[in-house]
Amino acid sequence: MRTVIIGGTFNPIHLGHLMLAEEVRVQEGFERIVFVPSNKPAHKVVDGTTVDQRLAMLRLAVHGYDVILETCELAREGISYSIDTVRYVLEHYSLTGRPSLVLGDDLFESFATWKDAGELSQLAELLVAHRKYPHNLTSTWPHRYLENKLIDVSSTEIRERVRQGKAWKALVPPAVADYIESHHLYRETL
Repeated sequence: MRTVIIGGTFNPIHLGHLMLAEEVRVQEGFERIVFVPSNKPAHKVVDGTTVDQRLAMLRLAVHGYDVILETCELAREGISYSIDTVRYVLEHYSLTGRPSLVLGDDLFESFATWKDAGELSQLAELLVAHRKYPHNLTSTWPHRYLENKLIDVSSTEIRERVRQGKAWKALVPPAVADYIESHHLYRETL
């Protein structure tokens, strides 16, 4: 099966993540979309939630969608590296061709600093999604751009809006908003 991996902290998962999954299915014809929540991301700090809470929100958000929730990074513990996840997918999934790995253009800028970037670019097709820039970035790394809708929402913004008492609920699926409310997430000041 043609497989695409969408990884992230999903802290919290939001409508932009779900729209991205739909874009890769419609535009690229992927038969399998695999959401992979990171344990400890190498390039970000996770604040405001536990791994179990992030996983619970992700489960609520993808319920009813034709996606797979893969927890290999959580099981590995420690820092989550995309190369390890791609190796895992290659070993544990039946694939047609190489898997594709979606990364936002904001992260693609620093791809050269990723663990085993050269091997990663050989094992997986890099599919870059517009997240920060409306234009395509140039790079010597082999990649393709997804012509996705640039949705101006981020998990960081949602957490900040919750902390500040601003409107935020329409940016996440209703079940995720209910979870955030009932568990009093993101209320504390860092």
